[in-house]
Amino acid sequence: MASAIKGDTRIASAWIGDGSTAEPDFHNALTFAAVYRPPVILNIVNNQWAISTFQGIAGGDAATFATRGLGNGILSLRADGNDFLAVLAVSRWAAERARRGFGPALIEWITYRAGAHSTADDPSKYRPADDWARFPLGDPVARLQKHLTRIGAWSDEEHARVQKEVQDEVVAAQKVAETYGTLVSGHVHDASTMFDDVYKDMPAHLRRQREQLGA
Repeated sequence: MASAIKGDTRIASAWIGDGSTAEPDFHNALTFAAVYRPPVILNIVNNQWAISTFQGIAGGDAATFATRGLGNGILSLRADGNDFLAVLAVSRWAAERARRGFGPALIEWITYRAGAHSTADDPSKYRPADDWARFPLGDPVARLQKHLTRIGAWSDEEHARVQKEVQDEVVAAQKVAETYGTLVSGHVHDASTMFDDVYKDMPAHLRRQREQLGA
C-alpha cells in the first residue's frame, strides 16, 4: 500500500497454501488488494494437501482458487508450478505488471507436496506412499533437466556432478548446524539466546524481558 501511495517501483509478493485460502485473513487481503490496487503479487501454492486435508476441503473441487481473485476484481490465473520456465515467465510478467502500476495479480501455482508437511506430519496415514509419482505434472527438476538436455544446454554428466556438489554442501552445512546441538545430544541453549541476532538495536521492551530472565 505504501508503494501504491508513493508511486515507486517496489512490489510485494505474498505466499499462501491452498488450505489457508479458507482463512479470513486471505479474503481480507483480497479486499485490500482490490480496493487500493497496490503492486502486490498474491501467490497460492496449490500443492493438493493442507497437512492431512485434501485441497477439495478448502473448496478446490468446486472451483479453482484463482477464481477467488476474479471474484474480487483481481487479475488471476493458474500456472504449472512444476514447470520452471513457466514459473519464471509468469513471475516476471506479474512483477513487471505491478511495477508499471497496473495493480495486483493472483497466481495459483499447481504443484504437489511429495513429502511431509512438517516433522510432526505422517503423510502415510492419509495418502498412498507413492501418490506423488502419479501426479500428472511430474517432477519439476526432472522436467527441467530433460528439457535442457534436449536443447543441448545440459547433460546427464553435468547433472550428476552438480547434484553431488549440492549434496556435499548440504551435508557440510548440516554438520556445522549440529555442532550447536541437536535433540539427540540433549544440548539446550540458554533462554537468553532467543534475543540474539534479531534486531540491530534491541527495543526497550525486549531489553526488559531479557533482564527479567536474569540474562
